[in-house]
Amino acid sequence: MTQYSVEVQNNFNKVISFLLHIGITVQYNKIEKDCFLPGISICNGGLIIDTEKLKYPGDILHEAGHLAVVEPRDRAALNEDDIALRPQREAEEMMTIAWSYAVCVHLGIPARFVFHNNGYKGGGDSLADNFENKQYFGVPMLQWVGMALEEKNGIQQGKPYYPAMIHWLRQ
Repeated sequence: MTQYSVEVQNNFNKVISFLLHIGITVQYNKIEKDCFLPGISICNGGLIIDTEKLKYPGDILHEAGHLAVVEPRDRAALNEDDIALRPQREAEEMMTIAWSYAVCVHLGIPARFVFHNNGYKGGGDSLADNFENKQYFGVPMLQWVGMALEEKNGIQQGKPYYPAMIHWLRQ
């Protein structure tokens, strides 16, 4: 396995434990093909991680987010190549990013763990800054599918609001 700092390794362990807890399967296997994110593949509704090829452990959260936000009937068969072909891919991408941030807050992990500048077309710092300053996007869609509440709606209903989540997996 690639050597990471103690902090990154601890965050990796937290993420894996969290994913298993919410019902996202994780397997450690060698991945022969090139993946969109090095060392991570979505296969049959779960994650495959090749620890030798994994460059940025925070990318695991992003890929898990794709599994979390799809409809349950689609989740079990979801594969990496399907994501770009999904009819709601743009909405799902925004939900995935918002979901990833919510997980970071929930686990006490810095946002830059997932929003690093070697991803997001060099805009990781900008994404982290925006979310840390409550300039969220994707949250209205998480609310629309019943996974989270926007602040104004949470306050009105007396319920926790984003970045707290109602459901970690779309129901």
